[in-house]
Amino acid sequence: MTRPPPVADLKPVTLRVVVGLLTGALAVASLVGLSGTATAGRASCGPNVGSGGYSYAGHQASHRGHGVRATITATRPLEVEAGHVSGWVGVGGRGQGANGEDAWIQVGIAAMRDVDEPFLYAEIARGVGQPQFVLLENGVAVGEPRTLAVVETAGRAGSWQVLVDGRPATKPVRLHGSSGRWAPIATAESWNGGRGACNRFAYRFEGVSVARARSGSWEPFASGNRFLDAGNKLRLLPSGTRHRLPNERVLAEARRTILQYGFLASSG
Repeated sequence: MTRPPPVADLKPVTLRVVVGLLTGALAVASLVGLSGTATAGRASCGPNVGSGGYSYAGHQASHRGHGVRATITATRPLEVEAGHVSGWVGVGGRGQGANGEDAWIQVGIAAMRDVDEPFLYAEIARGVGQPQFVLLENGVAVGEPRTLAVVETAGRAGSWQVLVDGRPATKPVRLHGSSGRWAPIATAESWNGGRGACNRFAYRFEGVSVARARSGSWEPFASGNRFLDAGNKLRLLPSGTRHRLPNERVLAEARRTILQYGFLASSG
């Protein structure tokens, strides 16, 4: 596989959720399969943190792929003074679609001011207009791990789907010209509305993987670019052997395991 374009061209994109969008969003999502706007998290302070109040703590894969997944856990209460925080995986970005249009799809655990509990969301951007926000689930508890994935479907190149705990959570989404073009991202994000407010988060990303073929063929994530704004923290987790290849006899003979890639992303 060829290496992705420079990091400046693959800046992660986010979730500027409007509280009103959450009202009734589950009903809309169940009917349409898609709907609204979303983001990811970190704890940042000051009006000039990042661009427009955005800040990140995460990684982009070293090579392009056909999907990304991770088990994400909010390890402490998510504190949002303004805007939102989120931990997400996804592909695409600003100007990464056909003809230089915005195109991305992501899924994550987010929290925002005036919303009682963290929630699962998906966000899809396809060219002009506002990104679509899908509220997937309310009330994700602190310490509750969720395995989240965005994967290109086997049946049609450039068609993507969100999976939650291994099950489809959205209908397939067509993103023209996207097949094999994007280096997956796993990151935490914060948006403080440019108000100088302080948002605080801590996310654990485990088993971070990249799909080397449509609909699967997962391999361990390898970081090519790091997103780490001032005040945020990243810490790699030690590799493990929890995710084993299917044939245990072959595994025993060849001692083959899928090494995990994991990290902690938090505000200062």
